[in-house]
Amino acid sequence: MPRFRSILSILLVLVTTLLVSCGGSPSAAIPTTYSPEKIEQLQVFVEPVNQARQELSQLKDFISEQNWVDTRTYIHGPLGQLRQQMLGLSRELLPKDQKEATDLAKKVFGDFERLDAAAQDRSPTRAQAQFQEVVRDFDAFLDLIPPGS
Repeated sequence: MPRFRSILSILLVLVTTLLVSCGGSPSAAIPTTYSPEKIEQLQVFVEPVNQARQELSQLKDFISEQNWVDTRTYIHGPLGQLRQQMLGLSRELLPKDQKEATDLAKKVFGDFERLDAAAQDRSPTRAQAQFQEVVRDFDAFLDLIPPGS
């Protein structure tokens, strides 16, 4: 009888192990579209970024007037938090869009750094060209954001 119990115990352990290993765990599905709830959540992150995009016209005016002090002050002042806001928004996007959004946000700030250097050098031609790069990359970033947010 003790031998039968040992064999039965081993058999139960093997069956339990087999059932647990074959059961598998449900894997979380990665969303491929934005739900209405996610779009609402994105609104919090999109608002300041859209506002900054609208205010770029002020920066354009400073460059056109060759007002280099205000150009540099505007880049570091009102637009100073934009990097953090854009990167935060990038992290909230779907996984398929996150890398591209992060890369574009970094590109925008590379453009801002070159614009700042052009303003420091008082170079209107370079400043205008860099401003166009800022706008182009900024708009490409905003194109990744789902409509309605």
